[in-house]
Amino acid sequence: MTPSSPEATSDTVPQPRAAAEPWVSADPVYREAVVDLLGVIAYGEISAFERLVEDARLAPTLQDKVAIATMATAEFGKVARLHERIVALGADPFEAMAPFRPVIDLFHTNTAPSDWYEGLVKAFVGDGLANDFYREIAAYLDADTRDLVVSSLEDSGHAAFAVDRVRAAIAADHRLGGRLALWGRRFMGEALIQAQRVAADRDALSALLSGGVDRPGLDLAALGRMFTRLTERHTERMAELGLAS
Repeated sequence: MTPSSPEATSDTVPQPRAAAEPWVSADPVYREAVVDLLGVIAYGEISAFERLVEDARLAPTLQDKVAIATMATAEFGKVARLHERIVALGADPFEAMAPFRPVIDLFHTNTAPSDWYEGLVKAFVGDGLANDFYREIAAYLDADTRDLVVSSLEDSGHAAFAVDRVRAAIAADHRLGGRLALWGRRFMGEALIQAQRVAADRDALSALLSGGVDRPGLDLAALGRMFTRLTERHTERMAELGLAS
């Protein structure tokens, strides 16, 4: 699809046109979409916190347990600013998060890791995919919301931690690599389904992606290219872990 701003290439995130805060107050559909987006990101951060706490219980060493607990705290610390922005938009943050709780909870139930290493792969691949997805959407937001979304997606150190632990484990046991590669492929399929569901199930988010008279948006071809970029980045992350995608 081709946004009304300059067209994105197959390997870059679309560059946003200069965004204006009046979008938020003048366009109720846009405001609803922003509240939805901040709601799903906020609940995603809470879910990431809960997942990391679970991962800490599987940690093989005390050092790993403390590292994961520290990252969990960092994830939870991002929620307050998202809630503050939702309130500033005149909405209730808990009502904003509620529609996304069933789908996110079901996703994590369907992709529960069986051990420490599957948990690391899930966190690295899953957080990366979610962050890429929300950064793509952020290209079509007003400047204040875009900056908030991007800052909420900053890595808390989990990426480097996961890569280090997984690559070391594969070096020690090459059979582990095959199992984790299969797990990563299965997880990616589930994650893409979830991302598409989040984008499609909420009318306001769909409208945000399609744009408006005064806002850039995406047509079906551009949406397809966006998901191609997400898949390409997944392949890069799997390679970074030392796994085949």
